[in-house]
Amino acid sequence: MRSLFPVTDLTTTPATAPDREWSLDELAEAYAYPAGLPAGAAWLRANMVSTLDGAAQHDGRSQPISCAADMRIFGTLRGLADVVIAGAETVRQEGYRPARAREAFAERRAAAGQGPAPAVAVVTGSLDLDFSLPLFTEPLVPTLVVTGAGAPACRVEAARKAGAEVVIAGDGTRVDPARVVRELAARGLRRQLTEGGPRLLGQFVAAGALDELCLTLSPMLTAGDAQRIAGGPGVAVPERFFLASLLEEAGFLFSRYRRTDS
Repeated sequence: MRSLFPVTDLTTTPATAPDREWSLDELAEAYAYPAGLPAGAAWLRANMVSTLDGAAQHDGRSQPISCAADMRIFGTLRGLADVVIAGAETVRQEGYRPARAREAFAERRAAAGQGPAPAVAVVTGSLDLDFSLPLFTEPLVPTLVVTGAGAPACRVEAARKAGAEVVIAGDGTRVDPARVVRELAARGLRRQLTEGGPRLLGQFVAAGALDELCLTLSPMLTAGDAQRIAGGPGVAVPERFFLASLLEEAGFLFSRYRRTDS
């Protein structure tokens, strides 16, 4: 059974809820970015998956704890975004490829003034990346490499030779997560989606830069010592988010939380 639970009453499942697949149009409406953002402002959302016992990965990858509906939402979130932000380790582990244009979102993207597909922005201090991969050599939209001002000059040059756009968002070799958001927004990439990994998401959380979390709760238990969805430095005071929507399919819960001040 596939159900949409009203956020005002999470205890009731409609008896007549249709047993069907959510259409991409329905998902796009459910996950639409906020309208009327202030000029120059960005909206950063994260999309992550976690098991019941808090594991964000199994055997180093998120795919084993995902499902078909999760991948449809994954595709929808990409279809709505201006830019997909990922850490270098996630790009390596998950085998990132360029985002592709999808006919299902073409009209919606054109109406929003977006290009055919989102750009991919890789956050890395060292630029330890294989620039011969399709992510850099075959993107529909040039891939962005977000790094610090002190990044190795030879790696910066290699990225540019591969066709990537290098974005400076930090001093030394460190990347400032809040500045990542600002620098991408300055390039017109205001609808932002980060897919992690846990270290990068933790940095966005610690910086107070995350506006929204789209979290899939997988009905699985893995035990072990897998990472949580967010790692790295903690925050002095936990930040409160509110539940904006909740979808269910085959025991998987697809939640969307927003900051209380957003």
